[in-house]
Amino acid sequence: MSTFKEKFNKKYKQPLNKSNTLKEISDLTGFKLSGLKKVYAKGIMARKNNPQSVRRVSDGKKVGGTSLKGKMSGPQWAFARVYSAVMKGGAYKFDKNLLVKK
Repeated sequence: MSTFKEKFNKKYKQPLNKSNTLKEISDLTGFKLSGLKKVYAKGIMARKNNPQSVRRVSDGKKVGGTSLKGKMSGPQWAFARVYSAVMKGGAYKFDKNLLVKK
């Protein structure tokens, strides 16, 4: 199963595990950086407010529970949301109004 980051990198001809900055994602997709920053901020807050939905770093599985120990960090979770939004995954449904073309 591919992550949205891997799908993004494949689509934009990047090395599969390359981490992109918000600016790079903006430049490649044509979405405004300001909108991507808002999606990122929503990812940070979603992790904080809904810790049971955060996946483990080790295997990417959702294990539930309110402890964030061993789970993705805020920035990891936020970038996952950005990649999901720009690749029209689950986050797109909630963030499409923030994704405005330049």
